[in-house]
Amino acid sequence: MSTPESAAPPLRRRGERMRRAVLAAAVDLLSSQGLAGTTVGAVARAAGVHETSVYRRWGTRENLILDALTTELDAALPVPDTGRVRDDLLAFFSALARLLASPQGRALLRLSVEHDDTLEDRRGPYWGERLGRAVVMVRRGVERGELAADTDPGLLIEAVSGPLFVRVLLSGAPLDDALVRGLVDLALGGARPRPGGPARRSTAVR
Repeated sequence: MSTPESAAPPLRRRGERMRRAVLAAAVDLLSSQGLAGTTVGAVARAAGVHETSVYRRWGTRENLILDALTTELDAALPVPDTGRVRDDLLAFFSALARLLASPQGRALLRLSVEHDDTLEDRRGPYWGERLGRAVVMVRRGVERGELAADTDPGLLIEAVSGPLFVRVLLSGAPLDDALVRGLVDLALGGARPRPGGPARRSTAVR
């Protein structure tokens, strides 16, 4: 008697074609079944490949999920350039909030903070690279005179992103537009030019 698992034999997928099929299946399962339901066996069946092939390529379920999420979400946080630092930050952090509110974003963030020696060193770099790219928005604001010359771009980005991460990992409170606006305005309020503060940085090419 055949079972649902044996009814659809694995396809002959190899190389990059196999990788794309497996990663797409992993993302789909994360969206529909969550982290607990995204097992290697379930991913292999959905992708039409042998389970042993998945283990051979990724080693662990966690590495597979990390690869799927970092590949799928790589373009999820574009850095806007509207000409105003507040608008740039609102657009960027609204996109981050939407990402963190999705099953994929929550799974990636939770994997990022779990201590597991089997995981490849891709967790911290993923968030570090994306938040690191965001500092250019603050630097542009400094150059335009919207922000004080001594503004720490990295600290400002962390001041807004940190509470978003905390809500996902600890409180479970909603991530909405009002929260993003409040955090951005709070951070910018401490970075506006002050009377008698440092002079605006020169943007002249030297």
